[in-house]
Amino acid sequence: MQETKSFEPNTKSFDNLLKHAISPRPICFASTVDKEGNVNLSPFSFFNIMGQNPPICVFSPLRKMRDGSTKHTLENIWEQPECVINIVNYNIVQQQSLSSVEYPKGVNEFVKAGLTPIPSEMVQPPRVAESPFQLECKVREVISISDQPGAANIVVAEIVKMHVQKQFLNDDDNVSPYDLDLVARMGEDFYCRVIPEAIFEVEKPTRTIGLGIDSLPDEVKFSKFLTGNHLGQLGNVEALPSQELIDNFKNQLASRLDINKFKPIEVRHQVASKLLDQGDVQSAWFWLLMDI
Repeated sequence: MQETKSFEPNTKSFDNLLKHAISPRPICFASTVDKEGNVNLSPFSFFNIMGQNPPICVFSPLRKMRDGSTKHTLENIWEQPECVINIVNYNIVQQQSLSSVEYPKGVNEFVKAGLTPIPSEMVQPPRVAESPFQLECKVREVISISDQPGAANIVVAEIVKMHVQKQFLNDDDNVSPYDLDLVARMGEDFYCRVIPEAIFEVEKPTRTIGLGIDSLPDEVKFSKFLTGNHLGQLGNVEALPSQELIDNFKNQLASRLDINKFKPIEVRHQVASKLLDQGDVQSAWFWLLMDI
């Protein structure tokens, strides 16, 4: 068990650490208009999708830490309850950052950041042409937590139309995460980039009713060569492989290798850990259960 140190809310350390803890966070690049049609564009990293039917996004323009005043995005939404959420990828991350400058009301951040506004179809605010995904939204509700500096104003926005750059769509109208080059916000001035080397898959446990780690054999559960991630993979199977399958695997192995060198259980557990790292759960189970 690792030792911890505790922090109370409303302290500098707590506020800073929280942004590192809840990260990476996708960026809501929100375009809005006021009642006179003046356009505003601003990024928010307190943002995520919260529902599918209807599709709901939530983001929070905090009150300014300096004096507790509200941001132009929120004021616009109060006047015109619509927005476009434009997803940020690496190609526009610096322009996104520039648009966060506190320009005076009425200044168009599209112009300041050098981004291209294009008309929306169902809402008044324009979309960002450079964004890979553009989500037209009707604002259902704004939940204001308090009038204190840093307080949340939770914007509940229903997506009424989505636009996707065609370059990212395949023939099935799907996208690959390897192509999008998305970015996300972390603590302080740090961001992260979703490069191919950072992407991996975890099989959804909803496809099976897994045994659970508690049902694993003790020699597996307490192996010094298997991590918690390994045990999670092993516990996601519905049943252990049959003895017949294990024996077949052993016979095939013996036809190719001198299996006596794998007699120590520690060696077999090391082999299993490498197979689990490669995602081959079934073979890992054969090695863990095989008796030599």
